[in-house]
Amino acid sequence: MTTTAPVANARDLALAHYAARGVLEHVLGLHGITYQQQIALRAAITADAPRTPDELVAEVRGSLKADPADIRVTLDELLAKQLLVADGAHLLASDAGRELTDTVGAETAPVSARIWGGIPSDDLVAAGRVLALVTERANAELAALTA
Repeated sequence: MTTTAPVANARDLALAHYAARGVLEHVLGLHGITYQQQIALRAAITADAPRTPDELVAEVRGSLKADPADIRVTLDELLAKQLLVADGAHLLASDAGRELTDTVGAETAPVSARIWGGIPSDDLVAAGRVLALVTERANAELAALTA
């Protein structure tokens, strides 16, 4: 008897995303921050150069497709929690923001290792190619819909 592997589809992608995101949101909730706050904070931390609020909004919007007004609220929340700090026209991650990001990373690392562990590298390479193509195509479709 031959078993055929299931063909990936949009629903499978969504279920995998939300399952993994659920794990991350659980850990983030223990620290009193949201998924969108974590994405914005990470954008500030990983930037090559300090970012203005508008640049952070654009980057987070590109990642999450969220409403710019909601992202601005998120930046204000991070400032109020002192996880971001204003430096002139730029927003920078504070030491507390960097520490929180490191802590969340350390807490999620063992779970991520269990989730991703044992998947053959060839499968991960193939999945990476497919996900990059799906992302590119979906972004192009969204741009066409909102043009």
